[in-house]
Amino acid sequence: MKFLLVAATEGELSALREQIGRESMESSVDFLVTGIGMVATTHALTRHLLHRSYDVILNIGIAGALDHSLALGTVVVVNSDSIYGLGIEDGERILSLQEAGLPGDESVVPVRLFENSFTSTLPKVKGLTVNTASGHESSISLIKSRSTASVETMEGAAFYFVCNQEGVSGVQLRAISNRVERRNRSAWDLELAVRNLQEAVMLFIKSC
Repeated sequence: MKFLLVAATEGELSALREQIGRESMESSVDFLVTGIGMVATTHALTRHLLHRSYDVILNIGIAGALDHSLALGTVVVVNSDSIYGLGIEDGERILSLQEAGLPGDESVVPVRLFENSFTSTLPKVKGLTVNTASGHESSISLIKSRSTASVETMEGAAFYFVCNQEGVSGVQLRAISNRVERRNRSAWDLELAVRNLQEAVMLFIKSC
């Protein structure tokens, strides 16, 4: 099988590049660093897929846990996602596009979600994709009042949107690096998240 590993930053991919090189798997795996956010991800991935095809695309990276029962380092499958804030304000209410009578949808459900024996062992969660990573009590409270998502990222919904538009199979694997709360880097565990993510991606590839 031919795989594409997609991440927002090189830091989320670098250890995997080294391991895949050590195991002589370069011929079956390509890498794409998109940049952070939905716009950068949509542009970079769409442009890349114009000239290449893959059996499966993995969007990998760290994530913040809106659900604080998810332990740091936990690797999850985000099997549905949504674009936070896509809608129209009407006084105190925020209308969805459908409620406003407009085309489009903030929810992004992958049409060709790739699953195998390894992903079946991982927790399945709903994702929320934001333009601004949450770090203030009031914004976090608003998110939780509007969404039942378990994890927050800045690229996931864009990834699945492109996969749906281009008709390719994809899956989003995320490792929890922090809880979504008032910004407190001392409570994060990036090293654990990246290490567990690397292990999970290798197990995923080898199980295909």
